[in-house]
Formats: sequence, C-alpha cells, structure tokens
Amino acid sequence: MVAFGWKGGIGSSSRLVPEVAATLGVLVLANFGSARDLRIDGVPVFPTIGDGLDPRPPAGSCIAIVATDAPLHPAQLERLARRAGLGLARAGCVGHHGSGEIFLAFSTAAAERDERPPTRIDRPLVPDRHLDPLFAATVEATEEAVLNALWAAVDTTGREGRVVRALPHDPVLALLRQHGRLL
Repeated sequence: MVAFGWKGGIGSSSRLVPEVAATLGVLVLANFGSARDLRIDGVPVFPTIGDGLDPRPPAGSCIAIVATDAPLHPAQLERLARRAGLGLARAGCVGHHGSGEIFLAFSTAAAERDERPPTRIDRPLVPDRHLDPLFAATVEATEEAVLNALWAAVDTTGREGRVVRALPHDPVLALLRQHGRLL
C-alpha cells in the first residue's frame, strides 16, 4: 500500500459527537494519491520532503469504513459514508483516474429488547437536521485516519525488491513547526 508516494496501509481515528450522544470511528485502507498532493493540516509536504519519491503516476484505491453508535437509517448512513471523500480531500486526494474509492458506513445502534420477546424498544433515529456534527466528525476522522496510516508505516520492501519509504517524521514535524501548526 502506497499513499501519496509514501508507505500507506491501515489507519484509524475516532471522535466523540456529544451533540447526538454518539461515537464515530473511521478505518481507512490508504493506497492512493500523488506525492505532490499530500497536505498535513493544510501544509503541502512535497516541496520540502518529496525528493526521491517514486515518480510513477498515482494508482490504487482507498477504502473507508465509518462506524457509529448513532441510530441512523440507511439513507443517513449513505450520506455519512459520502463524507469520507471530503476527509480524503483534506489530506490531498483528488480522486485520480483509475482510483476506486469505496466508502461504507454502518451503525451499531441495535434495538433494545424487552424481557418479553418479541417486543422491541427502538432508539429514536437522529433527525436529519442534527446530522452535521456526524458529518464533521466523519471528515475529520477520515483525514486523521489517513495521516495515522502514513505516520505508523515503516519502510517496506515488496515484490521484486521494490522499497517504499515511510513518511519521515522529523522533517514533517519541522515543517509543521515552521508553519505554526506545532509549538
């Protein structure tokens, strides 16, 4: 897995969403993007630390799975899943030709069961007008999950001896300090 020219892979992130008393998590398989497009907290990375990256055109795909315990119906979950693409865009993904992003969302909110079957006590669904905090959490957590995949990766030697380098931490931290993103 290669993301933005660096070693990619699996990343995750989560958010508490107190406005709807829910938790939301995102699991990402980061295997996409062009090195020139990577942004960390809005800061372009390539001009500073991109020398020597694989010059091949971007290829690959991304899979993002959004999980929440908010009680949502299928159409709301579809809308939530679509927000994962916005999180990828914040990290720098432009959805290159040939890239096949897959976004899924599900809710773990189950109907509570009364002691006397088959009675069910359903949690009320989140009204559409209250979805914005879940949408924002999806975008933020997806972006962070991609960056977590990059940050956790290590140099890897693959098929035919191909080496994919991990994102170098010290130059990235220096770059973020230079742009006022870190103290």
